[in-house]
Amino acid sequence: MPTSHIITFAIFAGLTILAALVGSQFMPGEWYATLQKPAWTPPGWLFAPVWSLLYLMIAVSGWLAWRACGLGLATSLWFVQMAANALWSYLFFGLHRIDLALVDIVFLLVVIVTYAVVVWPRARAAALLFVPYAFWVGFASLLNGAIWRLNT
Repeated sequence: MPTSHIITFAIFAGLTILAALVGSQFMPGEWYATLQKPAWTPPGWLFAPVWSLLYLMIAVSGWLAWRACGLGLATSLWFVQMAANALWSYLFFGLHRIDLALVDIVFLLVVIVTYAVVVWPRARAAALLFVPYAFWVGFASLLNGAIWRLNT
């Protein structure tokens, strides 16, 4: 693999790790434990392995989009989804704003799907890597909405 590919992959991996680290600064804690949650809420231990795999897929997808499309709409959407992704934990766990987190996660889902559609013609693997991410964020959106409904 050429050095330039290694460097650009390292940049996308680093940005993804940065977003994960930002999000990890705001953990569930006592406040979350006191919230009413639907019976179908996954166990807490499931989130770390799922997000670890998703973040790897997000990084690879961004790198593939960059290689296929350069700096354009697809790559810009990738950056937007990373920002929205990092913001959710701050809104939900940091500010305890379930409502704003719900707006953010629905926006995130729209950006994820839009990115996949935009990147599909030039980098199908990049789009396919976002399919599990879209399903997980869709499920998380429903969970966020249910928690908001149960606690307002």
